[in-house]
Amino acid sequence: MIQIFGTKKCADTRKAERFFKERGIKVQSVDLREKGISPGELRNIARSVPMEELIDTEGKEYERLNLKYIRHNIEEKLLEYPLLLRTPVVRLGNQATVGYDPETWKRLAEADKQS
Repeated sequence: MIQIFGTKKCADTRKAERFFKERGIKVQSVDLREKGISPGELRNIARSVPMEELIDTEGKEYERLNLKYIRHNIEEKLLEYPLLLRTPVVRLGNQATVGYDPETWKRLAEADKQS
């Protein structure tokens, strides 16, 4: 099953949810404001997307935590502050993508239909 990690306020997260819904594909939506991401899920996503690309350096949370000027462990910060993730994170098994990426979503949709 496809998982979408994001927030209800994120336009790209809503686009991802609509993309799969229009194709009749069930998704599990995870609102990062309510529930964080588990260490295993994060490591699984990081196999497809480099950890540096998962952190939203343009987001409010990054600025609020003043991480621009502080050396930090990205994995540790993403687990502690899930709102640092670029959204949406769309995952199917060992495959994942981050941000608005309909081309990859199409491939994930096809893979989901075949499973």
